[in-house]
Amino acid sequence: MRKLLWFFTPLIGWIFAHMSFAIPVKRLRETATLMAFYHPKPTYPFHVLLVPKKAVASLKELDPTDTAFLTDLYSTVQNLVNEFQRAEGAYRFIVNGGEVQDFPQLHFHLVSDIQTFQ
Repeated sequence: MRKLLWFFTPLIGWIFAHMSFAIPVKRLRETATLMAFYHPKPTYPFHVLLVPKKAVASLKELDPTDTAFLTDLYSTVQNLVNEFQRAEGAYRFIVNGGEVQDFPQLHFHLVSDIQTFQ
């Protein structure tokens, strides 16, 4: 299944770049460069995905000139941590790459073992 998904990498990236409005998820934030939404199959009590609206397969392919995305990413994570009152050290911000990346679009996980008041 994983190899099949990687075959569709260009299409998946295009959907995030041009059709993000049609993705059926519960959005927390959306900017010109990224979407933040609850993970559809969470493995933590609090599990949010942050995905660029640009076709980028993995972190190693992120262009160093993508400063707008990186600024949005940092700001969005800070805002979510503040909004959901994550105490210092009570959350993790994760990016996977290579064979441990299950989905062929760059994405970040903001997770916590602490349940939030949603």
